[in-house]
Amino acid sequence: MNQNKTALAFLCHPDDAEFMCAGTLALLKQKGWQIHIATMTAGDCGSATLGREEISKIRRKESADAAAILDAQYHCNELEDVFVMYDKTSLLKTIEIIRNVKPTIVFAASPQCYFIDHENASSLVRTACFSCGIPNVDTPGVEPYTSVPYLYYSDSMEGKDIFGNAINPSIYIDITSVIDTKEKMLCCHKSQRDWLMAHHGMDEYIESMKRFASKRGSQINCKYAEGFRQHLGHSYPQDNILKIELKNLVTEK
Repeated sequence: MNQNKTALAFLCHPDDAEFMCAGTLALLKQKGWQIHIATMTAGDCGSATLGREEISKIRRKESADAAAILDAQYHCNELEDVFVMYDKTSLLKTIEIIRNVKPTIVFAASPQCYFIDHENASSLVRTACFSCGIPNVDTPGVEPYTSVPYLYYSDSMEGKDIFGNAINPSIYIDITSVIDTKEKMLCCHKSQRDWLMAHHGMDEYIESMKRFASKRGSQINCKYAEGFRQHLGHSYPQDNILKIELKNLVTEK
C-alpha cells in the first residue's frame, strides 16, 4: 500500500470541497498530510451576470485561495460546467491528475446527488482510482500510479438523494475544532453568494454549511461533523485510514 501522506479532494465544482470535506482536510493537514483539491470544472456556469471565461477566471482564483489556507495545491480538469460527462477524454484527464498527485486518500462526490454533474464526477473519480495503476491506460508523460487509494464519498447536498430520501454516512468526522478553517475556506468563494441566491434561492451560504455540519454533529453528539461513505469494493483498501489517522474524532456507524 502507498504510504504517502497525501490526500486529494476531487469533486466537481469550486466550493464543493469546502462545503463537504474541508474540515476533514484541515484535520489531516494538522496530522502532517499534504493536501490537494481538484475540481472537474472551473464553474463556468456559476454566474447570472458574468460570461463563462470571466467567471471561470474568478472561481479558479477563489479555489486556489481557499486551498492555500491549507498550504494545498489546486487542480482543475477544465471540463465544461453542466456538461461533465463520463467519457474517455474526461476519464483520462482525471486519471492524469491522480497519477500526478499520487494520493493515499481520495475524497469524491456522492454517487447520489441533486446534480448529474456531481454524480458523473463521482463515477469519473471512482474509475480513475481503480485504473490509475493500469499500464495500458496511457496518459502521455505521466507514469501509472500503482496503488489503489482509499476512496471516500462525501455527503450529498443536504444529505438526500433526488427523491428526498436520506443518504446516511457510515463515517462521521468531528470537525468542531476546525470549523473556523472550513468557514474561512468557503468564504473565499465570494462570487457564489449572488449566484446561489439567484439560482438556488439560498442566501447565507456560510450559515447553510454550518447548519448541515451541525446536523451531522448532532448525530454523533458533537457540535459540527462531516459525513462520508467508504468505497469497499474489490481491490480497494478495506481498513479505515481516517480512523487510524484521526482516532477518536471518527465515529463509525
